[in-house]
Amino acid sequence: MDESKLNHLRERYGKALGGEMFDPKFKAVAEQQFASGDRRKWPFADVATLLGARYRPDAPDLPDFGGLDFALIGIPMDLGVTNRPGSRFGPRAVRAVERVGPYEHVLERAPLTMAHFADVGDLPMRSRYSLEGCHHDIELFMNRVVDAGVVPLSVGGDHSITLPILKAVGKQRPVGMLHIDAHCDTGGPYEGSKFHHGGPFRQAVLDGVLDPERVIQIGIRGGAEYLWEFSYESGMTVIHAEEFARQGVDAVVAKAREVLGDGPTYVSFDIDSLDPGFAPGTGTPEVGGLTPREALAILRGCDGIDVVGADVVEIAPAYDATNVTAQNGAQVLFTLAAMAVEAKRRRG
Repeated sequence: MDESKLNHLRERYGKALGGEMFDPKFKAVAEQQFASGDRRKWPFADVATLLGARYRPDAPDLPDFGGLDFALIGIPMDLGVTNRPGSRFGPRAVRAVERVGPYEHVLERAPLTMAHFADVGDLPMRSRYSLEGCHHDIELFMNRVVDAGVVPLSVGGDHSITLPILKAVGKQRPVGMLHIDAHCDTGGPYEGSKFHHGGPFRQAVLDGVLDPERVIQIGIRGGAEYLWEFSYESGMTVIHAEEFARQGVDAVVAKAREVLGDGPTYVSFDIDSLDPGFAPGTGTPEVGGLTPREALAILRGCDGIDVVGADVVEIAPAYDATNVTAQNGAQVLFTLAAMAVEAKRRRG
């Protein structure tokens, strides 16, 4: 080893503490994380919150939502499932992930230090038995979030929760959507209900809150393909998992950016978009899915789109003894937070 280089490293790092960095972008993050020296909160200590954010259950009761920029919201409702239940425990499982962030190393930002984030707790709903009633409560709550100028980042719950969120986020103008999933979720009414988790996006289009020409659905696969006619008829762009494998990340990201454009965009991430080998804890697993690295590459490649809200849904921890499903969900939520911070910065 070059002696002068070794002497330089010894001089700079020989007595440096773990939080002392010299590169400006690393230094800025380290100074936030080590503001109190080495007496830091352990990642496995204290009450668990989404992304380790501040806990502000009082914020929804304040006129300005406590001055928040972003509200991390649990929605533990799974009355709309067609197969295995259990995603009602998704928010709790994601909160229990003890280590995610603080630095999004690809996007080179630490989102929770760049804006006012808080976990505002789980969205209150009046009935454990009425799916329609829960949707009504979700829409009312999200209307208050949006009216306060706060961006909602939610953890479900089953995918039916996205319909009432879109009704709030898209009430002033239809939004586009980056949708990563194994299923298009554009089915019609089944067994007397149009509010199940297999049909939120058909209903959102029919309700005038989702622009199908600005929707791209990535990772689609499985035996329910025959149910997704509405996606094609309405003008949504559908990229199957097999097509993704052939085209690659760069081509799919380019297509996504073309479809989404510069308009307001909601991001909905169903954990079953991942192959069951990486996310067994979900209600409707489909083999042949994305890897976590591919899914994150899609999101990071779409950085800069105008994110006005996002969710991670269908995490059912009871089917995953390893907790890897929740770990993947937490990382996706963190990357969505990083994307949302950039979108807010661009909006000024």
